[in-house]
Amino acid sequence: MIKKTFVRKELPVVLFSLFITTISPASFAQQPGQTEITKWQNDKQSAVSITYDDGSRKQFTVALPIMEQMKIPATFFVITGPIKGSVYPPKFVGRPVKQIISETASVPTDANNFFERASASLYLGYAGTLPYYNRADEFYESGRKEKAYKVMDSLYVAVRKKELKPGKDLSMEMAQEQGLTWNDLKDYAHKGYEIASHTVTHAHLAILDTANMGYELRKSKDEIRNHLGPKYTFSAEVPFGIEDPRVMKYGFPIYDALRNSMPEPWMTEINRGYKEQPGNSDKEYVQWQRGPLSKTPMSLMESWVDTSLAHDNIWLVLVFHGIDDIGWEPTPHQKLHDYFTYIKNRENKIWIAPFGNVARYVRERMDAKVHSKLSGDKIDVSLSSSLDMNKYDEPLTLKTYVPSHWTKAEVKISGKKKELKIHKDGRGNFVLYQAVPGSGSIEIKKD
Repeated sequence: MIKKTFVRKELPVVLFSLFITTISPASFAQQPGQTEITKWQNDKQSAVSITYDDGSRKQFTVALPIMEQMKIPATFFVITGPIKGSVYPPKFVGRPVKQIISETASVPTDANNFFERASASLYLGYAGTLPYYNRADEFYESGRKEKAYKVMDSLYVAVRKKELKPGKDLSMEMAQEQGLTWNDLKDYAHKGYEIASHTVTHAHLAILDTANMGYELRKSKDEIRNHLGPKYTFSAEVPFGIEDPRVMKYGFPIYDALRNSMPEPWMTEINRGYKEQPGNSDKEYVQWQRGPLSKTPMSLMESWVDTSLAHDNIWLVLVFHGIDDIGWEPTPHQKLHDYFTYIKNRENKIWIAPFGNVARYVRERMDAKVHSKLSGDKIDVSLSSSLDMNKYDEPLTLKTYVPSHWTKAEVKISGKKKELKIHKDGRGNFVLYQAVPGSGSIEIKKD
């Protein structure tokens, strides 16, 4: 199945005092003073985001030290409910479950009550409900809704007949996160790792009613904000990588970026289960997700990096789950080390950054406008954006062409000066520097 893409609208326009051009590089020589925003930070060829789902223990005790040693950043999508210190536990939001159980004796499950009954299924006070819940979701998401309803009926029959033992079920993902604390996550965030939401319980959101879907998404966000701050509420991943339209519609207003889907008109999305090749897209960006499994050959994993570098518009998003012997489809630590070494050795061409950082960058770039003017030995540049600066503060890389006789240059942004190196390409001499849209005046001078 090929994930639908969206019709590309206008590219952002970059304005200069001399003429108007798009931000896509032209093949002809650039006039001194012309400024563009590079496609990736630091004018790299592609971007790679390493992400982990579920927050299992060895992601932090095994994988993170490997990345720390190599100075590689990453994003961890964590389940907030089982983290020590969380105030929003797993729960059912709704009427008393005894009422729901009683009602199932006379009212069969159908489209009118399925979501409520599925939402309550893990909170009925009995162990052994998880297999029913998982199977109902499998049928529902594959379009076999009537079978999903029958599974839910069979669960409530078992509950009414007391065929299940008292207790509660804990999902594999929640059990494997046991021991993680918010103090741990604060430390990881301080080191530059992105901590993001993977809901409260790793729920099947596609079969939850709106009240419980809202609890899973909003309370996970609130938990992260309360412990880590608003910076870490930008990104989220709905469990199981689903793209259910109802869930996406509900989730988009809550989070700024869902790894499941970023429906931008200028970007093609290829989820990790799809076979579509990224090189076939003519969009400004391609978000290409790949999910290494336990037995994925290293040669294939390396080919994803090589393919990204063969183009200039690919954002490779890697999705890992288990590490060594803990988690779904675990990757051995040595394989992880070797793969990250392969990526790190190409860092001169690859921007390695957390998911949220790259999401911010591409949106800022596509929204931003640049004005620049050459006057003698000085170039004045302004960078603006209509996006909320409280959320979108990722520095953009600006590329300004300078007169050929310049041998040194400096940039002053909001009063702070920095020396710049003069580079050269087929279009002339240029300097690279970083600026956040709306952060103040930019002045480049011959040094």
